[in-house]
Amino acid sequence: MPDTDLLILGAGASGLLCALTAARLGRRVVVVDHGREPGAKVKIAGGGRANVTNTSVGPENYLSENPRFCASALARFGTAEAVDLVRSCGLALEEREAGRLFLREPGAELVAALVRACTSLGVSFLLGREVRSACREGAGFRVETSAGAARAGRLAVALGGPAWAACGATDAGYALAKDFGLTIVAPRPGLVPFSMPKGWEFAALTGISLPVRIGCGRAVFSDQLLFTHRGLSGPAALQISSYWRPGQEIAVDLLPGQDLEAELAAVTRGGLKVKNLLAGLLPARLPALLLGPEACELPVAGLGAARRREVAARIHAWRIVPAGTLGLARAEVTLGGVDTRAVSSRTMEASGVPGLFFCGEVLDVAGWLGGYNLHWAFASGAAAGSAP
Repeated sequence: MPDTDLLILGAGASGLLCALTAARLGRRVVVVDHGREPGAKVKIAGGGRANVTNTSVGPENYLSENPRFCASALARFGTAEAVDLVRSCGLALEEREAGRLFLREPGAELVAALVRACTSLGVSFLLGREVRSACREGAGFRVETSAGAARAGRLAVALGGPAWAACGATDAGYALAKDFGLTIVAPRPGLVPFSMPKGWEFAALTGISLPVRIGCGRAVFSDQLLFTHRGLSGPAALQISSYWRPGQEIAVDLLPGQDLEAELAAVTRGGLKVKNLLAGLLPARLPALLLGPEACELPVAGLGAARRREVAARIHAWRIVPAGTLGLARAEVTLGGVDTRAVSSRTMEASGVPGLFFCGEVLDVAGWLGGYNLHWAFASGAAAGSAP
C-alpha cells in the first residue's frame, strides 16, 4: 500500500464524502474497507432508493450526549448541499412524506457515481482488507491490515457502528478510538422494532398498519405504526425506540387529531354499538382487543360520561411497556459511539491526537428516521475531508 496524505478507514457514505472532499483539495487519498464493495448500507437503504436527506435538517433531529456537536457540520452541509451532491452525480430526488428526499434511481447508482468521482481525482480504494490496528508513527499514522501496513500523514476513521450487521457493520471503529485514548458512549440500538412479551394478544393483528401519535417521555412522533408477530414496528415505533429505555412506558394515540369522547357523546339515541362506531375508525379486531368484547357491545347512547372518557382514553392513550427491542442486529442505526466531547465539531479531529479524524456513525451522533443519518454521514465526512 502506498504512503499517502490521508488514509480513510471505511468506504461507506461518510468515508466516500471524506475522500471526495479531500481529493478535491489536492490531497492524496487512500480508502481501506473490509468489505468487497463500497457503500453497502447506501445500496440497500430505503428499499434500495436511499433516503439521502430531508427538507429540514438541524441538531434537533439528532441524539447525542453532546447535543450541539452536529450543529457546525450541518450548518456548512445542509439540505441544499446534499441535493447538489446528488445532482452532481447525475441523479434525481423525489420528496415523500415528512420532507424525506429519496433517490429516484437505485442507491447503488449514487455509490457508483461517488466512487467514479473519487477515482477520477486519484483516490485509491483497497477493498477486502481487514483493519487490525492503528498507531502513531512519527508525525503520521501506521495502520496494519490483513494485506500489510499502510502509512499516512492523516487518518480518518469512518467505520460506522455495530448496527445492521448484515451490511458488514462492526464495532472496529470503537476499538481504534480506544487505542488512541478516546472514550466510547455505550452503544445501543436505535430505529429498531420493539418486541413484546410472549403471548402478546395484539400479535393477532400482524401486518396491520395505521397512523398514530406515539410518545415516550418528552419525545413524540406522528407516523405509521405496524403490528408484527413479535411486537411493534413501522416508522412510528422505530422513531420512538431511539428514546426508549428498558422498563419505560410508551403511550400511543390510535386516533390522532380526533376527539373520540366528543364523537361518542354526539350519539344520543339509537342502537349503535361501540364496536360499530369504532369499525369506521380503526382496523378490525383492534377495538375488541383494546376494550374487551363486552364494552364493544354496549350501545353508544347509553354510555355515561365516565365510561365515554374511559373508552376514549383506551384509544387515545394506549399504554404499553415493551419487553425489549430486536437489538443491534435489526437496528438501522447505533446510538452512542465515540464521545464527541473529545472531537472538534468543525473538523471532526480528535482534540488530543492531531491528524486523527472520526466521521459518520462511529461518532455519538444518531439521527431520526427520514434521511438524517445519511445526511450526517455526508456532512461529517465533508467536514473531516475539508479540515485544514
